[in-house]
Amino acid sequence: MQILVAGAGIVGISTAIWLQRAGHDVTVVDRAGPASGTSHGNAGVLAAGAVVPVTTPGLLGKAPAMLMNRDAPLYLRWSYLPRLAPFLTKYLSYANNAHVDRYGAAMSALLHDSVEQHQALAADTPAAAFITTEDYCFGYATRSAFEADAYGWGKRDAHGVKYEVVSGADYAAYDPIFDDTFQTVVRCKNHGRISDPGAYVKALANHFISEGGTLQITQITDIEMTAGAVTALLTEDGTLRADRIVFAMGPWSREIAHKMGVKVPFESERGYHIELVNPSAMPRAPMMVASGKFVLTPMRSRIRAAGVIEFGGLDAPASRAPLDMLRRQVAKILPDVTYDEVIEWMGHRPAPADSLPLIGANDAAGRSFSAFGHQHVGLTGGPKTGRIIAELISGATPNTDMRPFDPAKYCD
Repeated sequence: MQILVAGAGIVGISTAIWLQRAGHDVTVVDRAGPASGTSHGNAGVLAAGAVVPVTTPGLLGKAPAMLMNRDAPLYLRWSYLPRLAPFLTKYLSYANNAHVDRYGAAMSALLHDSVEQHQALAADTPAAAFITTEDYCFGYATRSAFEADAYGWGKRDAHGVKYEVVSGADYAAYDPIFDDTFQTVVRCKNHGRISDPGAYVKALANHFISEGGTLQITQITDIEMTAGAVTALLTEDGTLRADRIVFAMGPWSREIAHKMGVKVPFESERGYHIELVNPSAMPRAPMMVASGKFVLTPMRSRIRAAGVIEFGGLDAPASRAPLDMLRRQVAKILPDVTYDEVIEWMGHRPAPADSLPLIGANDAAGRSFSAFGHQHVGLTGGPKTGRIIAELISGATPNTDMRPFDPAKYCD
């Protein structure tokens, strides 16, 4: 079939490659090119154990104090609050134990084999060199801070996430860069890392093109609907038609999704990173700094500190406060590390209110498909999402319960 994939991030490129391997003629359409957004700026962790959402019980009570604390990982552009309020109400309604369990079961099925899915996607391509396998670590300043996180670790236990709890001293013997920063470290097993997410996705895109795929750089301005199904993309280069169309536009998906009748409650969750270029020392594995909810990841010639949640929409410029927080925290954690310069970045995560991505057909005829909304785990879940979409389009039945991700749950 002739297939259009809207979006050239990790989800879109993964989808294109698996469709291409299934024998389809695929064109990827993107306004800026591969890995130009979140797929470039993420923390680089293949977080197979990311089975606990942000919306856990008690979030509503904690949020006001976090917003007032300049070292907390939650930020809000207050001028955006009136527009955000309807989404926020829906989002906070999922901060309950029953939803945490539903989310965990669904995401465990999607993410548990994320390292293997990346390896299969990148096999025999230059992109494979960017994949490594290390523990994904969580560092706690005190033992009591780790114990206060028992709810989340209990949920990970329930979904079979394997981890080891060690003392900060024992971990420092393995990775001396952290010295006595942490009293307790949790080492999550069966995880991985991408050493340069932007370069990785670009390498995958180059492989797709070398195998005969087409990349068209143009702005999608609208969609054409016929009898309740999407039949074309309207772009600055003209009308693009295909047998099937896949929407993998990340945080820019809401407007088109709503036009298709997929009325998902959806927002951009703004994330930030800073990078220490040519550091004098490098961590041995990704480390989630529990107090600040950001990840320190070793990357090619730099250390990236990535994380933070800010609600402020797609259009406003980067805020200074989250970047300053990351600078303060990194200086405190890595006081002896020198570097050539600091690079700052802000990007957007696609955030449905229930935190579950949309993966599946948008209409009964199966003319268009959604593949977006992965929030914090787009890199982790991108290859498997792409494989699933390719299976659905090719008429196969995925070996995963797709009901939690079905876009139809948002249709009238």
